[in-house]
Amino acid sequence: QLQLVESGGHLVQPGGSLRLSCAASGFTLDYYGIGWFRQAPGKEREGVSCISSSGDSTKYADSVKGRFTISRDNAKNTVYLQMNSLKPEDTAVYYCAGTCDVALVVPDRYLEVWGQGTLVTVSS
Repeated sequence: QLQLVESGGHLVQPGGSLRLSCAASGFTLDYYGIGWFRQAPGKEREGVSCISSSGDSTKYADSVKGRFTISRDNAKNTVYLQMNSLKPEDTAVYYCAGTCDVALVVPDRYLEVWGQGTLVTVSS
C-alpha cells in the first residue's frame, strides 16, 4: 500500500520554527518529486513548495519564500519542510503529496498519493 505520513505539526508561537516530516512507505520516494500543500480553515488548499526527486530543484510559494526550506533524505525515504519565522497566517493543516501545485511543479515524475495531514498552529 502506497502511503505518505506527515509528522511534526504543533502549536508554536509567532516567530518560532517547526520541521515537518513526510515519510513514505510502500514505494521508493527517490523516484518522484514531492510537494507540500496546506489548507487553512475556511480557505482552499494551496501549494507551499515542491522538490525534485534528486533534490536539485525546489520551488516555493511567494508567501513562504525565504522562510521555508524543503529538503529530502532519500536514504531515509523522507522529505522535510523546515519552517522558520512562522506567522499566524501559516496556521493550517499541512499535507505532503507525490505531486506538486501546478504553479510550483518542477520537471520530474509524480505519483498520485497524499498524506493525511499534520496541523500547524501559530499563535501566542
